[in-house]
Amino acid sequence: MNFDNYIIDIGRKAKDASRIMVTVSTITKNDALLNMAEALIINKDTIIKENMKDMELGRKNNLSLAMLDRLMINDQRIEKMAEGLKNVANLQDPIGEGIKRWKRPNNLDISMVRVPLGVIGMIYESRPNVTVDAAALCIKAGNSIILRGGTEAINTNKALASVIIEAATLVGLPEGCIQLIDKVDRELVNKLVKMNEYVDVIIPRGGKGLKKAIIANATVPVIETGSGICHIYVDEDADLNMAQEIIINAKTQRPGVCNAVETVLVHKNVAGAFLPKLSKKLYELGVEIRICEKGIGIIQGAKAATDADWATEYLDLILSIKIVNSMDDAINHIFEYGTKHSEAIITNNYTNSQRFLREVDASCVYVNASTRFTDGAEFGFGAEIGISNQKLHARGPMGLVQLTTTKYLIYGDGQVRK
Repeated sequence: MNFDNYIIDIGRKAKDASRIMVTVSTITKNDALLNMAEALIINKDTIIKENMKDMELGRKNNLSLAMLDRLMINDQRIEKMAEGLKNVANLQDPIGEGIKRWKRPNNLDISMVRVPLGVIGMIYESRPNVTVDAAALCIKAGNSIILRGGTEAINTNKALASVIIEAATLVGLPEGCIQLIDKVDRELVNKLVKMNEYVDVIIPRGGKGLKKAIIANATVPVIETGSGICHIYVDEDADLNMAQEIIINAKTQRPGVCNAVETVLVHKNVAGAFLPKLSKKLYELGVEIRICEKGIGIIQGAKAATDADWATEYLDLILSIKIVNSMDDAINHIFEYGTKHSEAIITNNYTNSQRFLREVDASCVYVNASTRFTDGAEFGFGAEIGISNQKLHARGPMGLVQLTTTKYLIYGDGQVRK
């Protein structure tokens, strides 16, 4: 197969469609999103049937239970995708929004307004819902999107893309505004991330290896998302019952996602009272515990943690625990091992909470709440395209506004520069 012709054709169609998307009305975009939601429900049996092929292959390839959970599609998850599409339809359209307007002494009238980014290349792993969420947000923000999911979800992604593409074009969106790379050859990704002529932004969403490879090879600008070594620090002034509930939620509700906690830091003054109770509950829920040398005698059956554990995003029912001497130690540990995703402190000490918020460098910093809330829907953004843990051009959950850029509109009446 001639990969050059295949991927260039996709890029050209996306670029052509992006010129039309700038002119598409909010009503048409919303109609497309609602039609896509209805089509998902109508075609859910077909989608689930294709997902079962991916699940079977995943089991044969010994994917972890957490990764299989990310991959799995059922009635409830399809309904949630459809609900997400409806939520995005209900959001205010950011395109054309006036951000600022001012007049210069020479009477030039200048406005800053929101405009689409253009063509977005979305490269992601495991979670097929990204196919729908990313398409929804890109459409509402007036962009074209090229989707490239992981090999492990190829059948599910083909089914989802086929349904939403047909539904979107039926109500007037241009052909090519949503496209799926339906070949699994990695060479296509290498070509996509260098297609500066057609693609404006690449957004990788997945494991550390994927993002490292994209960043190393891309010539198209990249917005990095998702790597989540998230910490919860249990302060000496914490409500320990609250701390336990939050840690259990952050680790076990969905362990295979980027906002799940991977390391718990516990102040030495509460470790003896807190850790035996916490570990009992964690063990009941099937969590493997890896603890620092100080904690080996406190938690029975825990494995000894290594330096590698502090730098590992498990995405599984594994939790590393470290006893720290002070809040300084906790913040320093997060500075060394954190990925600037989501960090939390559990404390009733206002001064400590404010210091943690101020000094911890992450896209989302919590006081007395689970890191699992780092999510576009939970923040009220509708769906999200990913969690950016870099500082340019977006940070945190990426909703509609983060999929736009700005343009200056200048009105004059004959001014020339002297």
